[in-house]
Amino acid sequence: MKEIKKYSGLIIAAIMLFFSASVFASQEVATQADEKHHGAEKHADSHESEKHATGPINTPEAINAYIEHHLQDAHDFIFFTDGETGKHYGFSLPVILWDNGLHLFSSSKFHHGESVVESKGNFYKLYHGKIYKTDAAGTITYNKEHTHPVNAKPLDLSITKSVLGILVTGLLMILLFGSLAKSYKKGPIPTGVGRVLEPLVIYVRDEIARPNIGEKKYRRFMGFLLTVFFFIWIVNLLGLTPLGFNVTGNIAVTMSLALFTFLIVQFSANKEYWGHIFWMPGVPVPMKIILAPIEVLGMFTKPFSLMIRLFANITAGHFVLMSLIALMITLKVAFTPVGSIGMSMVLSLFIFVIELLVAFLQAFIFTMLSSLFIGMAVQDHDHH
Repeated sequence: MKEIKKYSGLIIAAIMLFFSASVFASQEVATQADEKHHGAEKHADSHESEKHATGPINTPEAINAYIEHHLQDAHDFIFFTDGETGKHYGFSLPVILWDNGLHLFSSSKFHHGESVVESKGNFYKLYHGKIYKTDAAGTITYNKEHTHPVNAKPLDLSITKSVLGILVTGLLMILLFGSLAKSYKKGPIPTGVGRVLEPLVIYVRDEIARPNIGEKKYRRFMGFLLTVFFFIWIVNLLGLTPLGFNVTGNIAVTMSLALFTFLIVQFSANKEYWGHIFWMPGVPVPMKIILAPIEVLGMFTKPFSLMIRLFANITAGHFVLMSLIALMITLKVAFTPVGSIGMSMVLSLFIFVIELLVAFLQAFIFTMLSSLFIGMAVQDHDHH
């Protein structure tokens, strides 16, 4: 299978290109939405939510805060927290800031947002998952409307939990496909983990790429399609483990994926694709003028739908699964501890099995639609 061996090299190249964009984007995209959370009326509630996240998780408010905390990115990796003592069990991640020079230190210095960090004469505070520049006392200043902090923010290039998940997934993919490529040197039939990967590679090639892009041009895009498919599938599976990764639940990551699809479509498109957008053949001139702006808008709505679909489905799945697990706490009075635990386990197991299917399904849908959009841009259109 020389083609699959060829694709392995393309996959590794695409992985490195994708990570360079995702690692940068994952720090910045969700900032505005998060800042809206810091309004004056919500300030006290938000501060209280942080207490719930580290205190006993035995009330609906504490459970909601814990779920919200899980869905967000973090500058440290916490396996679990002792609800009674508030002690966190996990490890710190490197903080990388650019603020008139490079600042590099461990996230442990923040003490989960309780301490102010001094670096090269500057002071930084971790507040609601964002790093702000402050004074030695860690003062956070709001705007007149008290809707968001006005403290300056350094350029944050830190290795957060989501970025770590991306790097772990990338390393796994490089190892897996490197092993698959090496196995072909021993013979035409792969061995070991290659026996699992080869059918999936063939499936993406024969059931997704060829039908949508065409026999003549599909090979150009196989590296990207395979990278997207296996990346989404693996990070979704990691999100169902106790590690608690929520990579594709980070809209910055799904935006990066959708952006790659958008750029590939636009830079690979032929003249017929652009002709159908700006001056549709066989359509009256007045209708061409009306339809052209709609077609241009469609260029952007396609990748936008890819971004939102993946982000919303994965986020909703995590929220539902954790909510069902929390039933053992919220229903223990009505159904006794044994009854609430049994109900929670049954419902959680059912949703967990569904999520295993969704992990694969979302990878398939994203890859299928990406190949469809690429095919629409590169195929020759018949004029009637």
